[in-house]
Amino acid sequence: MQETFRKQSWIRTTFVIIALAAGAAVLIADIVHGAAERKLREAILTELQPVTLKNCTLKRFGSANDGGYLMCENLIEPLDAAYSYGVGFNDEWGCEMSRRYRVPVHEYDCFDPARPTCDGGRFVFHNECVGDRTADRNSRLFDTLENQISKNGDTGRRLVIKMDIEGGEWESLLATPDELLASIPQLAMEMHDYDDPKILEVLRKLKRNFYLVNLHFNNWSCTSRAAPLPAWAYQVLWVNKHIGIVDQTAPVPAPMSPLNAPDSPTWPDCQLPVANAVH
Repeated sequence: MQETFRKQSWIRTTFVIIALAAGAAVLIADIVHGAAERKLREAILTELQPVTLKNCTLKRFGSANDGGYLMCENLIEPLDAAYSYGVGFNDEWGCEMSRRYRVPVHEYDCFDPARPTCDGGRFVFHNECVGDRTADRNSRLFDTLENQISKNGDTGRRLVIKMDIEGGEWESLLATPDELLASIPQLAMEMHDYDDPKILEVLRKLKRNFYLVNLHFNNWSCTSRAAPLPAWAYQVLWVNKHIGIVDQTAPVPAPMSPLNAPDSPTWPDCQLPVANAVH
């Protein structure tokens, strides 16, 4: 009887030790994983350091809040066409571009069937999304940026692009040849997420051809989980290095332009504190 009791006690102790060891292993793995994710977010923030251009006059195009994008007004013309990716039921950015510069705006959205209108402007709506390849996904059509520009006869023409496609930007831009990116004067975007290594790859790819000129975090997406980023969505302006001239005397990161505005005027804002910016 005593021997049986000792064996049972030994077995229970062994199970406890194994359980504690397994728990410790899981905890260590979580710590290591969390440290790796934090390192990735810190690397993303290091890449998101806007510069000041000597020859850029910023202007807000589109809505006063969500849907408005800053661009270098004096570097837009001459302009042949504009491309607006992700539009929904309205496209104030596209309408302002079309009316002001009298160019067609090619709109792409395969998730929202609404077709925006623009009095005094010209919209060409495509029930299609931009992606990393030509595909039909659950009856939604996708094609590459390169193919879409080619199908519209705009290869080699002067274009500006606005993109807000809820995270689809990473694979789409990875699939876009550097030669095409080098031909685009300005690219206004809302970028999404903070925990995918592709983000770092895309940011570095874009910086081969563009200067990052504006950075503004969307206050609909404020979260401490993205720290040291204050939010998981952020609007940026990329200006081609062929046309932008960096002001070497200005601080980096450049101060945020007062033309930026909260996407939600009623929600608390969450911009990056100057003291926490990476120098």
